[in-house]
Amino acid sequence: MIKQFRSLNFINIALLLILTFILRIGLFLEIPELINSGFNNFSIRIGVDFNLDSYLSPTLNIILATVLVFIQALIFNKIVNNYGLLNKASFLAGLFFVVCSSIFTPFLIFSPPLVCNFLLLFILHKLLKDFKSTDSISTMYDLGMAVAIGTIIYFPFVIFILLLWIALIIFKPFNWREWVSVALGFLTIVFLLGVYYYWNNQILNYVEIWKPLSSKIPFYLKINVLDYIVLFPLVICAILGIISIRLKLFKSFVIVRKAFQLLVFMFIIAIISFYFNKEFRIYHFILAVIPIAMVLAHYFTHATKRWFYESLFIIMLGFIIYFQIF
Repeated sequence: MIKQFRSLNFINIALLLILTFILRIGLFLEIPELINSGFNNFSIRIGVDFNLDSYLSPTLNIILATVLVFIQALIFNKIVNNYGLLNKASFLAGLFFVVCSSIFTPFLIFSPPLVCNFLLLFILHKLLKDFKSTDSISTMYDLGMAVAIGTIIYFPFVIFILLLWIALIIFKPFNWREWVSVALGFLTIVFLLGVYYYWNNQILNYVEIWKPLSSKIPFYLKINVLDYIVLFPLVICAILGIISIRLKLFKSFVIVRKAFQLLVFMFIIAIISFYFNKEFRIYHFILAVIPIAMVLAHYFTHATKRWFYESLFIIMLGFIIYFQIF
C-alpha cells in the first residue's frame, strides 16, 4: 500500500477516501447513543443558545468528521507537494494525516480541535508561501486573526499565537512591525467580539472567556498507560522518521529545513496547549496530527526495505482497527 501512495496517482484519492472510512469501522459498527462534541462551549462563547449535539445525530457527526479529515488530508498533501517538503510528490502526507487522525476513538468525532486543524493548515500554507517575501505585515495580521478565530472556536488554540512569533524568528529577519501586526490581528477579533458582548449586555460573560489564562497549570495527570498501547507502532515509525529527517535535513533546501523546525514547535505547542482546557479530553491532541504525519511521511518516503515498511504500516492499521473494536 505504501508503494501505491508513493506515486501521485489520481486513483489514490479514491483509495484514501476508502481508507478514511475503514479506519473508522469500529465506531460505525457500534455507534454511541450520544456524542458530546464540545461545541456547546463554542456556542456559549459567541453568546448563542444553540446545542449542536441535539441537532447532529451521532452517525451524522461521525460521517461529517470523516469527510472533514479527508478534505484536510488532501489540503495537507497539496501543501507538502507544492513546497517540496518530501523532495518528491506523492500521497504519503495525506495518507498519514488520515492514519494519525484515526489513532484514538475521540479523534473520530466532529469536534472544535478538528475544525481548528483547518486554521493550522491555513497558517502553515501562508507561512511557507510568504517565505521569501520582504514584507509580511499583512500576512501576519491575517494569521493573527486566524488564531483569534480559532480561540473562539476552541480556547486552547490561543497559545498558537506563539507559533506565529516563532515562525518570524525562523523565517524572517527581525521587523517589529510584523510582530506587532500579529497582535493587532488577534486583538481585532477580540475587540469585535467584545463589542458584540457589550451590545448584548453580556460583558461579564466576555470576561469569563479569558479566565483559563489565569488558571494554575496542573503538573499531574492521571493516565492509564493501557489506553495508549495503540500508539506503540506509531511511536516506532516516528522514531525512524526522526532519524531519517536527521540524516537528510541538512541536505535539503532552506525552506524544507525551516518548515521542519516550524513543525517541531507546532507539535510542542499543540501538546502544551491542553493545559488551557477546562477538562482533559483526548481529542485535543488531534492538533498535533500535522507535524506527526509529516515525520511519518518523511520516513515512508525514504525507506528502502519494502517488506519492513509495508509490515510496519499494516501493523499500525491493525492496531488502530483492533483497539476501536475491542
